[in-house]
Amino acid sequence: MGEVWHDEGKMKTKMNTFTDFIASAEHLTHTHYTEPAKLLTSGGSAGGLLLGAVLNLRPGLFHAALLDVPFVDVINTMLDASLPLTTSEYLEWGNPTVKKEYDWMRAYSPYDNVKAQPYPTILVNVSFHDSQVPYWEGAKLVAKLRATKTDKNLLLLKTNLDAGHGGASGRTIH
Repeated sequence: MGEVWHDEGKMKTKMNTFTDFIASAEHLTHTHYTEPAKLLTSGGSAGGLLLGAVLNLRPGLFHAALLDVPFVDVINTMLDASLPLTTSEYLEWGNPTVKKEYDWMRAYSPYDNVKAQPYPTILVNVSFHDSQVPYWEGAKLVAKLRATKTDKNLLLLKTNLDAGHGGASGRTIH
């Protein structure tokens, strides 16, 4: 949809990314293509951030979610300038050392917005040798969800001990 549309989904307007995704899922249910009990969503890396934020905002919209090597601890990761991509990603997410940008990021950061509510069935896949999104991001999210969520839906963490960000070969996520 072009550069203008992309720009309307970053920095101070990053929340548009999540509300657009929710609107798309709602459209599928309102037009009877599906229903929440049959709707599955998946995403990896920054797509995992999308899903983490969406699941916090509208957990009842999906039956299940698959998060692959998810970027879900936005604040802590973006505060670590030694990680690959961090400083180059300031133009997309913001710089958390700048107060107003921290506030934007804090509003959607999946790890920071887990709350006591029901969540769908969730599988989180992480890779032990991931240099882009450290495995502990997904592990921390699962631990916080287990301690906080109010349902009994399945919540699984799978760690690939032989893989990096793109999987065992570095080219695929699985």
